[in-house]
Amino acid sequence: MKKVAIYGKGGIGKSTTTSNLSAALSQMGLKVMQIGCDPKSDSTKNLMGGKRIPTVLDQIAKKGENLSLEDITFEGYGGVICVESGGPTPGIGCAGRGIITAFEKLEELHAFEVYEPDIVLYDVLGDVVCGGFAMPIRGGYADQVMIVTSGEMMALFAADNISRAIRNFGKRGYAQLAGYIQNSRNVENEDEIVSKAAGENDTEVLYIVPRDSAVQLAESEGKTVIEALPESEMADRYRELAAKFVEVINNAVLV
Repeated sequence: MKKVAIYGKGGIGKSTTTSNLSAALSQMGLKVMQIGCDPKSDSTKNLMGGKRIPTVLDQIAKKGENLSLEDITFEGYGGVICVESGGPTPGIGCAGRGIITAFEKLEELHAFEVYEPDIVLYDVLGDVVCGGFAMPIRGGYADQVMIVTSGEMMALFAADNISRAIRNFGKRGYAQLAGYIQNSRNVENEDEIVSKAAGENDTEVLYIVPRDSAVQLAESEGKTVIEALPESEMADRYRELAAKFVEVINNAVLV
């Protein structure tokens, strides 16, 4: 089982990228589990036909000790197992703590042993890298981290913060930075800007995802591009990303 956390600034297209990656990996015959780690709880909706699934925190509050694994795990497109950690009521409680609680509950219910996924993807909000949001890096949950960014200043700022956090935690034997995924926004000289930023953090751009209207068309149907437009050029791009992803995680040397 390979466990990878995908981080990025809110609004950068991280969940879109992760969901299409999950869908493409499932087409390769891999069993995938995608865990949304964002209070918005919308990481997996395009794998679930546009529907939001009940979150771990909501189900804990509703069912308490009677909570079962089936209450918090849902099968989406391609057999992808979908989970949303959820978050507290706005203004009350800590979103990071919600992630910690969700992870603990998944372990308690033996989710990985039951489903036996080949790949676990944690889709993590990366505007702040503290508390529960750092759990996939420092908690022994993820083996590697990939960062979704663009050539926009704030996206690169977040990517740099995440990279530095990974370096700090990496010294203790935690998750390692595998590289950047560029989700293009058609910024001038974007490829060069992102490549330079990656190099400054001793990593590389693993793949460049082009900007394409196919993404919005698919999401208007509540689907990934892989499902809605399987013959499109953009679907092929996500399949290329999945192939690169598999190559990187299989060749990783973890410390």
